[in-house]
Order: sequence, then structure tokens, then C-alpha cells
Amino acid sequence: MNAGRLRILILGGYGTFGGRLVRLLADEPRLTLLIAGRSLDKAKAFAGAVEAKATLEPVVMDRSGDAGVVLSALKPDLLIDASGPFQDAGPNPYHLVKTCVALGICYLDLADATAFVAGISILDEAAVENGVFALSGCSSFPALSFAALDALKLGFSGIETVTAGIAPSPRARMGLNVVKAVSSYAGKPVALTRDGRQTMGYGLMGGIRRTIAPPGGIPLNSRRFALADAPDLALLPQALPGLKAVFTGAGTEPQFLQCLLGLCGWLVRLRLLPSLSAFAPLFHRASQVLAFGEHRGGMFVAVTGTAADGSRLAQSWHLVAEGDDGPFIPAMAAEAIIRGWLSGRKPPPGARPAAGELTLADFEPLFSRFAIRSGIRDDSPPAEAAPLYRRLLGSAWTSLPPAVAALHDTAMTRTVEGRARVERGTGLLARIAAAVIGFPRANPDIPVNVRFECEDGREIWIRTFGTKSFRSVQSAATGRDACLLAEDFGPFRVLIALVPDEDRLRLVIRGWRFLGLPLPLFLAPGGDTFEEERDGVFRFHVEITSPLTSLIVRYTGWLRPPAD
Repeated sequence: MNAGRLRILILGGYGTFGGRLVRLLADEPRLTLLIAGRSLDKAKAFAGAVEAKATLEPVVMDRSGDAGVVLSALKPDLLIDASGPFQDAGPNPYHLVKTCVALGICYLDLADATAFVAGISILDEAAVENGVFALSGCSSFPALSFAALDALKLGFSGIETVTAGIAPSPRARMGLNVVKAVSSYAGKPVALTRDGRQTMGYGLMGGIRRTIAPPGGIPLNSRRFALADAPDLALLPQALPGLKAVFTGAGTEPQFLQCLLGLCGWLVRLRLLPSLSAFAPLFHRASQVLAFGEHRGGMFVAVTGTAADGSRLAQSWHLVAEGDDGPFIPAMAAEAIIRGWLSGRKPPPGARPAAGELTLADFEPLFSRFAIRSGIRDDSPPAEAAPLYRRLLGSAWTSLPPAVAALHDTAMTRTVEGRARVERGTGLLARIAAAVIGFPRANPDIPVNVRFECEDGREIWIRTFGTKSFRSVQSAATGRDACLLAEDFGPFRVLIALVPDEDRLRLVIRGWRFLGLPLPLFLAPGGDTFEEERDGVFRFHVEITSPLTSLIVRYTGWLRPPAD
């Protein structure tokens, strides 16, 4: 290796994740990236479309071909296998790794196949002797999931359960190899830990429901996570002696496609089919055609156990990525290792899973370039009743402006006073809706007071504009609506995400109900609603609109506790 430079061959370098890894590293002039695959034309086309400070060289290499000849000619410092799938790597699954080790070339991959990742340690002695590292699983599982686990387990004296899941955006355009990997284990036995002992589940059959909700972010829609064959199922019991249960799941949307794949898995479980792999192109096509739902994805890791004093603890780490940013995440562990190497932190020699190689601190600067929000929630039962908004915001509470935090930072009944400007919609439907709820009439300057009556973790808000009052009840939503604020106006329930945004707390509507029945989100009341601090005073801006009525009401103003 030239001093300060790295020559890296990325196998599958123009594919789903390899191509994203190239883009992540393209700004680094100390890198030469060999974009490798079976098609030189595709490699050239991809390289030509990437703006790069790194040197990009398209090359031809077949994972199943004579790797020794190609690698001897190209002489990379590191080979990254981003081609996959790794679930069925054949009778000699580590032939490429062995070739790299023998030639003194470092190796890492983006594998998520349990047997492949967990088994790479058989090459540890040879890797150490040749002074190279070979890391498997430099992906969301186990590299990122273990980084989250390391951050979560602080404060635990014993960990009993670890639950993790990934929820790709339905519009992420998964590659065929990803679908092949999932199809390969659908309906097949998957070894896992349950009730403190080793047992078997079945791929994409059985699962849990979970809401991914980073503190201060807009949660993903609640979804079912079906059992996925991920390396953590094998690695976690080794890392955490005494672990009672482990689960890793995939929660894809639209959910009925995941359910359909699980139902098809019965054909494999009942041995009517050897595998669903042959149908992977069909499933892949269906996922492309039926790609509807929010263009957002996420991931979570949740831990339960005990503290030193014997009390129960529960912590969870959540991540949500917006739009096309999510598919970059599986390539970020490899990026973090390479940037660490350039900074003088080369991984030590040896062959091993990538679990524990990185920390969340290694990922956070990489996340910051994208629309990615992550954070840790304390899911333990509170020792005493904490204020409603503090409970919902978790660690994001500290980002609130002082006046906004002060208004919500008590579970005691209190009254605040101020003045407001009220505007009303003029249409018939808008006037009817405002009258049903009891919104105040239009007024350019009117006294207002808000009484917060706190009981059983709920807050009853009684807003009085002049002499006219209307009320709502706020509480922490549960079940499928977990991590959202529920605000009830008579028979209507509005579900709200609390989102700190620079110097404001935004209230973003995520759903609504009538007598408990869900209503279409596109018909939900909307508008720009936020709380902020200006000149040390709490100020509010509430705007309620509807696609059917346009503006219903808008009231803005300020509040402060009454003088003693």
C-alpha cells in the first residue's frame, strides 16, 4: 500500500449496495476504487456516472471464477464482497476469503447470512499469520446492530432479551440478490434462543409487532416483523451468556406481500417445495410493481434485563431514514472501517464476524450527511409519573427551548394566561367543523388561558378564549400508535408526532380515528402547528385545515404563568 492511500476492490461495485458504497467513498481522494463485476460495460457506465475525487477503475471479476489470477494482477489492499447472496455459498463458501488471505489482501463483506458470518472464524489463524483482517457481516446486521447493543447495555447488570428488526422503505428498490437471500430461508428452520434454550423457528413465519420511533422523530407506521435469519441469532448468545431470548425480524411494506411470502413458506415447511429461491424473480418483480407506502425505512434494537439493584430495565435504539437514504445504511459499516483505516485505525489481523468492530460514534458522522435520525429510548417503567411530553420525547426533550420545556415539564394541574389572534375559515363545512369542536370565533386580539388538568398520565386541556372554552384530552398512545401523542376531541382522536425542529416543537399529524375506527390519513386535519420561544416567552401557532374545508381555524399568541 502506498503511504496514505488505499486500493480497494468492490465486488458488485455497480450493484444495489456496492454502488452505494462507491458513492459513500467517492469524496476521498486517497482511495482508488476498483468497481468490479461480471460486466465491464456496466462497470464503466456506473463509474462514468459518479462524480468522484477518488480514482474509479472499472474491472471485470466473477466471484465464482479464478479469483487468484485477477487479484494477483490487480493487487488491491482490500477486497469488499458486496455481491451476495451469501445464504447459499456452495460447498466451498470461503474460497474467495481464503484466496485473499493467501495473497495478503484484507477482506470484508456485507453478508447477512448467519452460517456464513458466524463461520468465518475458521480462517482466523491463517489471517493472523498473514497479517490481514477478514471481517464478515459489515452491514446492518451484525455490525450496526451490535454497535447499538453496546450503547444500550450500559447500566445493565444482566441482559435477558434482545429484539431487533429492519424495515426497508417499500420504494427502496431492493436488488434481486436481496430477494433471493430472503426467499432462500422462507419456511426453513431458523435456530434461535427462546426461554433460555436453543430452539427452532421458521423463516418469515411468526413474528412481533413494533413501532420504530427515534426520539423527536416521526415514527414509522407500526408493523409486524417476521422472523429473519440474521447473524445476531447465533452471535448474541455467545456474546451475552445467560441470554434468555433473541429475535431478529424484517418488517417490509406493503405488509400483505410479506404475509404472502410467509404463507408460501408453508410449502417449504411442509416439504412440498425445497425452497422458494426459484420464485425470487417473481417476488422481486412484485415488490417493484407494488411499491407503495411511505418512502421511509428504519431499524431498531431493544434490550431488557436487570440493573445492579435488581430493578427491571428496558432500553431501545431506533433509526429512521427518509426517502432514498435508507439503502446507504447497509454500506456504512464498510465505509466506517475504511475511513478509520485511513485515519490510522486499521482493524487488527484475524478472521471474525464484524460484531463489535464499530461503535455508534463511528456511524453518527456518516448518518449526519443524510436524512437519518436515530436515538435511544428508555422503555423502563418510570419510578414516578413523568410529564407527558417528557415521556414521549425521551432523549429529544433536552433539545426543547426553555420556555417550551417549562410549559410541559410538570404533571401538576396548572393554568397559564396570555393573548391570541384567532382566524376562522369562512366556508360552510369549515364553520360546521369549528362549531362541532367549539373553536373560538375570529378575533384579532383576545385574552386566552389554558388550564392543564393532569390525572393518570393524561392531560385535560381546557382552552378559554374570552368567555368561550373548548377542551381536549391528551395522552400517550399505545399499541399500534405507540410513541405518538393522542389528542381526543369528543369522538375524534388525532395522533400526533412531537418533533423538535431547531428552535420549535412541531406537532405533526400521523393519523386520526372516529369512535376508534381509523380514517384515511389524506383526509386528516393538517396545517402548520408548532410551539416556540421568542424573547423568553412561550408562543403557539395552531393551524387546522382540511382537504375538504381548507382553513378551519388558526390561532396564534403567547402564554405565561399568571403572576402571583
